[in-house]
Amino acid sequence: MRTRLFAAAVILLMLVGCSPVASPATPSSSASAPPAVIGLTYIPNVQFSPFYLAVAQKLYSTPVTLRHHGTSEGLFTAITTGTEQFVVAGGDEVLQAREQGTDLVAVASYYRKYPVRIIVPGDSTISSIADLKGHTVGIPGKYGETWFGFLLALKGAGLTVNDVNVQEIGYTQQAALATKKVDAIVGFVNSEPIQLQAAGIPAKVIDIGDVPLVSICLVTTHAYATAHPDVVKAVAKGTVAGMQGVVANQDAALQASKAYVPGLTDPATAKGAKAVLAATAPLFQNADGTVTGTLDASAWDAMSTAMVAAGLLKAPQPSSTAMTNAYL
Repeated sequence: MRTRLFAAAVILLMLVGCSPVASPATPSSSASAPPAVIGLTYIPNVQFSPFYLAVAQKLYSTPVTLRHHGTSEGLFTAITTGTEQFVVAGGDEVLQAREQGTDLVAVASYYRKYPVRIIVPGDSTISSIADLKGHTVGIPGKYGETWFGFLLALKGAGLTVNDVNVQEIGYTQQAALATKKVDAIVGFVNSEPIQLQAAGIPAKVIDIGDVPLVSICLVTTHAYATAHPDVVKAVAKGTVAGMQGVVANQDAALQASKAYVPGLTDPATAKGAKAVLAATAPLFQNADGTVTGTLDASAWDAMSTAMVAAGLLKAPQPSSTAMTNAYL
């Protein structure tokens, strides 16, 4: 089980090696504080700019190292072995992992809005989820947020996977749509539409509606939070401050990202990164435009119920054990 939210953003700036990338630890106000490694998954991208900015502006009051997994590592592998103390992951993925016995707890929200979208060619007759009936839809795979969001979007439109032809195409969505291998793809609002636009391929973005799923969060383990509550507070608050900084000044966020994301000094790559960041920043914000990082227990319980109904969970996972705002 892997989060694929960030992996989908393979615009020019991401076409680099896939080995894990780590940052130096930030200076700390407490020399005795244990180091905190934050797993950001896959390869560097401006979608992680709140973390880059938080490091650059010393918003973490505890030693922090940023670590990118690369493409071959499982989402929760490093946090379960202690290589990482935090990871960014979908709330839905957290619930599935908890059901499988992984000791996880979300301590801050990252994406407040679920970013999954359906993308079709610009001249397509498909204009709603219901219109997908009988059509071929390309998905990265039957896991993660694209799959969860797609299933619940179909359900909301009165459809099931039996009403469409699902093709697992990996992360070749742009090519699959451009060559008409599929009629539609499942992707993310801050990724595939931007890639297609940059490539000059006309496309339409179809909203999947208000699916009862919680997107990307900052996650740790109960055991680590119990043993190091001050570190968890420092990381949660520093990350929220990073998100606030990105929303307030995207140029500063891009500048901070240059230390991590290869190629940002190239004008074409920087242009693409700027478009990705402009589409990402709103995802951090509440409906009123504020950035708080708070988690909504009722939303987590609604997600649990919906995932059980969709066959994604065997039994409910209560919000009281899966998430907390205690460290904010």
